[in-house]
Amino acid sequence: MRQLPANHQSLLQSIALIDCNSFYASCERIFNPKLLGKPIVVLSNNDGCIITRSAEAKALGIKMGEPYFKAKKIIEKNNVKVFSSNYSLYGDISQRVMEILLGFSPEVEIYSIDEAFLSFKGFKNHELLTYCKHIRQTIKKWVGIPVSIGVGSTKTLSKIANHLAKKDDDYEGVCILKDGEKIDEALSRIEIGDVWGIGRRLSKFLRNYEVHTAKQFTLLDRRWIRKNMGVVGEKIQLELRGISCLDLELLPSPKKSCCVSRSFRRPIEKIEELQESIANYGSRVAEKIREEGLIAQSMSIFVLTNHFNKREKQYSNSIKLQLDYPTSDSKLIVKRAVEGIKRIYKEGYRYKKAGIILYELHSSSSVRGLLDYDRTRSDSLMKSLDEINYRYGSTTLRLAAEGIKKSWQMRREKVSPCYTTSFDQLMIVKS
Repeated sequence: MRQLPANHQSLLQSIALIDCNSFYASCERIFNPKLLGKPIVVLSNNDGCIITRSAEAKALGIKMGEPYFKAKKIIEKNNVKVFSSNYSLYGDISQRVMEILLGFSPEVEIYSIDEAFLSFKGFKNHELLTYCKHIRQTIKKWVGIPVSIGVGSTKTLSKIANHLAKKDDDYEGVCILKDGEKIDEALSRIEIGDVWGIGRRLSKFLRNYEVHTAKQFTLLDRRWIRKNMGVVGEKIQLELRGISCLDLELLPSPKKSCCVSRSFRRPIEKIEELQESIANYGSRVAEKIREEGLIAQSMSIFVLTNHFNKREKQYSNSIKLQLDYPTSDSKLIVKRAVEGIKRIYKEGYRYKKAGIILYELHSSSSVRGLLDYDRTRSDSLMKSLDEINYRYGSTTLRLAAEGIKKSWQMRREKVSPCYTTSFDQLMIVKS
């Protein structure tokens, strides 16, 4: 490995990756301690596939992404606890973890629902180790979520460090890769396919050239990488060599779109049920952009049948619609969405899924005062709607178009209570 100059900026910085262990499964354990040490799986929307496995479930050979029905035999044989995905709970727990991390560093990039990069400067390695252990203990004590922490001079090295912290018990949840010899040793242990940014296609390509480890990749000629893998491959190599090419994204990138789509519990055929479902999705997507202070100028509506069922005739369609005004008003969005579903609906088909996507998103403050409708009244009404639903439950107040029975809703037969986001689902402790 080429030695970097002593004054190189990357040697002065440390980037930590904090990753929540088996996050969805860990969320389910917070309020049910009896699940500790027991195998757990969490299912995707409509209880379709396995999207999270606890360490105990992984040890049983249960595969990620495997359809639930295929794994049912091994699940029942080993008494694996199964949960439908509960994104209200997971999102709230994630926010609590991220708020704690913001207290440990002024520079935090929230990378995903269960991962965040933190920037540390001025720490010696032994100080970093103590500090990271304190972070782990704080999150565990305050939220109840176990985390693994990897530290390196670049994002890619911190990813590798985190991988080792999670897989090797000797690290006790914290791995710091700042020493040259330790980095070389770690890179020699990491398979090329496990390097951040190198997927299945590139790893197969590299193995054809006898490149099997991250260490071997760092020794390749930079010009060869540039020629065969482009600038992305070149940046990965530099990152592995300790030269930072990926800055922390401290501010979230402006959203270009926002989508809500669901598979139905059962195929639906009636236009009335499709209208009801799209009204629900319209309300949810409007609520999502209001949370971020955004408004939308256009939308698209789509429907499709079950393409995996070859015995039935197939149909899919979508339509893009302009909104009269840039808005986040549920009433206006739902009204337009229902109009759209009427235009693409065809009788005689069994629909499996529908959805709505909002486009041309802008900050709500950026267009205030430019519109010829009562924006203040609309904002006030939506604010009241959101406050009531936040306090008393997400469907306490809803538009009539959303319906009541909703027999078409996606299957969630094993969903846990929300616990933290709904008053009527709070835990009751009896003395």
